[in-house]
Amino acid sequence: MNPRHSATTAPQLARPAHAEYIDGLRAVAVLSVIVYHLYARWLPGGLAGVDIFFVVSGFVVSASVGNLESMQFSRFVFYFYSRRVQRIVPALVACLLVTGLFSALFIPNAWLSDTNKYTGFFAFFGLSNLVLAVAGDDYFSPRAEFNPYLHTWSLGVEEQFYLIFPLLFFMWVAKRPRKTLCVVLFAGGLALSVLSAWWLSRRNEGLNFYLIPGRFWELASGILLYQLLAVAKRPLGVIDRNGTLGSMALLGGSLVLLAAGFTVLRPEQLPFPGALLPVAGTLGVLYALHGRAPRDWLHRLLISPAVTFVGAISYSLYLWHWPVIVLLRWTTGIDAPVWRVLAVVLTFALATASWYYVENPVRRSAVLKGMRRPALVGAGVATLTCGALLWIGIQVAQLNLSLSVVSQRADDWYPSRPLEASNDGCLDTWDRTKLNGGRVWTYSRSGCSLPATYRGRLYVIGDSHAMAYNRMLREFARDTGVKVFAYNNGGCPFMVLLPRKQDEVASCAPGTDAAIAQIEAQVRPGDVIFLPSLRLPRFSDEWARFDDSSAWDYMFGPEAVQSRVDGVREAIPILQKLAAKGAKVILEGPTPEFRSQPFRCSDWFNRDNPICSGGDSIARADLEALRAPVLESYAHIVQAVPAVSVWDPLPPLCPDSVCLTHTADGRPLVFDGDHLSGYANRLLLPSFKQRVSELMEAGSAS
Repeated sequence: MNPRHSATTAPQLARPAHAEYIDGLRAVAVLSVIVYHLYARWLPGGLAGVDIFFVVSGFVVSASVGNLESMQFSRFVFYFYSRRVQRIVPALVACLLVTGLFSALFIPNAWLSDTNKYTGFFAFFGLSNLVLAVAGDDYFSPRAEFNPYLHTWSLGVEEQFYLIFPLLFFMWVAKRPRKTLCVVLFAGGLALSVLSAWWLSRRNEGLNFYLIPGRFWELASGILLYQLLAVAKRPLGVIDRNGTLGSMALLGGSLVLLAAGFTVLRPEQLPFPGALLPVAGTLGVLYALHGRAPRDWLHRLLISPAVTFVGAISYSLYLWHWPVIVLLRWTTGIDAPVWRVLAVVLTFALATASWYYVENPVRRSAVLKGMRRPALVGAGVATLTCGALLWIGIQVAQLNLSLSVVSQRADDWYPSRPLEASNDGCLDTWDRTKLNGGRVWTYSRSGCSLPATYRGRLYVIGDSHAMAYNRMLREFARDTGVKVFAYNNGGCPFMVLLPRKQDEVASCAPGTDAAIAQIEAQVRPGDVIFLPSLRLPRFSDEWARFDDSSAWDYMFGPEAVQSRVDGVREAIPILQKLAAKGAKVILEGPTPEFRSQPFRCSDWFNRDNPICSGGDSIARADLEALRAPVLESYAHIVQAVPAVSVWDPLPPLCPDSVCLTHTADGRPLVFDGDHLSGYANRLLLPSFKQRVSELMEAGSAS
């Protein structure tokens, strides 16, 4: 998204011209983005508003410096960046800090929010698009929808474009201008960018969407339009009384292209070839209205006070609309009409306040107008740096600031919280290494001279549900002195008992195979191997509620039956090899699955969120029915490999006929719909410690 490029120039430099219909185009662009984000079905191609902004940005930023007197490169650069600083920095810093504060108040730390902090920090420096591209969260992924800083990716593209623009455009205003070469360079950049966008569209859609190689052509198209008009002696903001470049036919055709972009464009086609329609339409409107007297109704509409005001505050509207929507999504939800209306009202209120109390005062500041341009640029960089440091301070204080019980009682919710020393003064220590795409966590104890209770070691292999036992495993290592090696590869269970896509199985194989090979090479009598993983279907995920019938079909359909047969057949030879080395193996009885997400439904401000509609309980009979096929598969394995046994955490977690997400006194048993909480780890430790100690003693004796 492009801010409005207003002028703050030294007295000897002419104020750049301005055309009101450009504000009208900005209004159309920002409103389309807001509508799309509120409810994409209303305007399927509404995200094309960002592409409109890119074209307008290229056109306007060129016009803002294109008529400057000949000057030295350094003077041109500081003039250019001082204007960008005054226009972009104040509103951006204000929005990021307020968003950071409200995020700390209402958004708990979770997988769904774990990229937010990186995106927010780097947004201060125009690098959030790089973070999003590296993180692999494409614009339409679940985590993206819950990231209040996601929209700053487009600002990152523009700010990176601003690093390139003065280097190429300077020859347009140099003492010995080479305008033809300047046009050729931007035209060449446009062509290379189109090729890059085409190439990336077939190989990496995330990189294509977020990064400047696939977007430069949109900005360059606006620059080239300005340059061609300038060469034709058609300056911006001057009405040609003798005739106009535009025509109703051209204007009508351009509007058809924009309308087509808004209605038939699918966001996953962006930026190529999807952006071709809105880019062409925007160029056509700019050309048709350039130098044109406002005679027709459309032109008059675009320059009407209401529309131009929306265009004037479009930068702030873009900054604020997404954090408002995301914070509502985290709390009340955004699906009901009342919350969508509230989102619009809050967005316009915050944007208007930003315009009058942040943007305008800075633009019109007499102090800033009197500053030398290098000092002004330095002040902008300092403001960004101070803002980022203050933002970091807010994140560090999140547990103290948060209004959520999840943060206030973090030890009960998060298995990864630090442990206190044991009664004997022993501390837990951990180390992490990588292994062929996965990670190996090593837990041990320090700070005390007590000998280890057992000679064996504990190995753990599994997916994120294995790491949900993080606290229990660390406490076990601290209390017994037994070293624990936890092999983790997110989304990759050992022994697949549910239907899996072939590409998922293939991507998991290297990490799982490497873990098994390393354990097989190291394991010895007295060691125990624990194999926890998700082996039941989910009723919900952190971002969505699923249909119950799909979960039952997923568990009892023919593909599931075959998966269990295949999983048992593949697991038995591996377990036999480990047993032959003297190891004992523990299979985890499936833990409860719930229809809601407790960490998102625990507070007064989020209990009515649609994600909580599944409630906080499940009948134990239903859960036992889901567990039965898994336990049957376990029985086949135990029969084939006597060194294997089953440890079932269900009785402590669900002692009654109804399983709950929490205890009678409100302490959580699961964090989300299926990962165990920190409190559940403490609850299960005695049972787990007893089972492992029995197996280690038996293994050592044999």
